[in-house]
Amino acid sequence: MNYFEVERLMKVNVKELKGNWDLGYALDKHILKSTFLGYDPVFGHPQFDNQRTEAGEALYQLKYRQDFSKSKEISEAIQQYIFPLFTDVDFIIPMPFSKEREVQPVYVLTKDLSALIDLPHTFKMLGKKDTNISLKDLNTREEKQLALKEKLQINHIITGSSKEKYNVLLIDDLYDTGASLEAACALLKSYNRIGKIFVATVTWK
Repeated sequence: MNYFEVERLMKVNVKELKGNWDLGYALDKHILKSTFLGYDPVFGHPQFDNQRTEAGEALYQLKYRQDFSKSKEISEAIQQYIFPLFTDVDFIIPMPFSKEREVQPVYVLTKDLSALIDLPHTFKMLGKKDTNISLKDLNTREEKQLALKEKLQINHIITGSSKEKYNVLLIDDLYDTGASLEAACALLKSYNRIGKIFVATVTWK
């Protein structure tokens, strides 16, 4: 894996992601080094000094500091170093959000990338269902994947007959175990209008 310099001086270390999708990549590792500092004296939470990659720091600023200018930087890196690895993408969709926010970072990123590479996007194909399933109560990867699949829903929104199948690029922020992405891709594969599924994430854990 090689480091590259992009327009805004973001260094990336692109890694291929394996899963039930056709091809997937992440820009870089999220955290290079994490040092335990002790416990918060008020709330008792563990505190860490995290040294993030440039992609990891940009994602952190986007998600937790609401610096939406970072979305453009991340989009430019995805455009330059990940998107050319895919062929014949028809449109872009984001992973459904896991936490309610006034503005969803992955949706902002999807919209910015869509404009940058001049491809349509939709927020309506994948959504969430309200369930009482708690992932903390599940032990195996298979149980968690099934539960995640139950939490997600796919909407058959493709109309028209210009193509039989459409290739999609699925965008997510952080790749951890891959269980959420695999659940989403399993649903996408069940839709007979979906062809190839490509995945791009900002970082991996």
